[in-house]
Amino acid sequence: MGKKNAGIKIACENRKARHDYFIHETFEAGIELQGTEVKSLRAGRANLKDSYAYIKNGEIFVDHMHISPYEQGNIFNHDPLRPRRLLMHKAEILKLFGQTREKGYTIIPLKVYFKRGRAKMEIALASGKHNYDKRQDLRTKAAKRDIERALKERQR
Repeated sequence: MGKKNAGIKIACENRKARHDYFIHETFEAGIELQGTEVKSLRAGRANLKDSYAYIKNGEIFVDHMHISPYEQGNIFNHDPLRPRRLLMHKAEILKLFGQTREKGYTIIPLKVYFKRGRAKMEIALASGKHNYDKRQDLRTKAAKRDIERALKERQR
């Protein structure tokens, strides 16, 4: 592992996001979690499918992020789909707010990971893809794969 990825343990990823959206810019944010959510997240029992972030009253929240209740948590467990506050600098939040209001961008979570023991989320400023964009991406990916395969064959 390089310096950039040192001490990072990925808890969950939103793989479909890169397929459904054009990613323009990414940001790192802390997540405000309650009690047993951290233990459940460390166990990898989270899902980012259909989740999104929004800005309300100068604060940024992520909604529809599912963190399963901790099995040994009994009465201390939490609501799995509750909105969770993200921790970012005010300047970054204002920048995101301006861009989502005027240009038709949206904020989507890409992955949740632990960095030096703290839960972090990588969020992205993104715009939606149309079906023809997705097909074009698949075509270029297949062409790249064919070129790589041909080069490997030639080296043998």
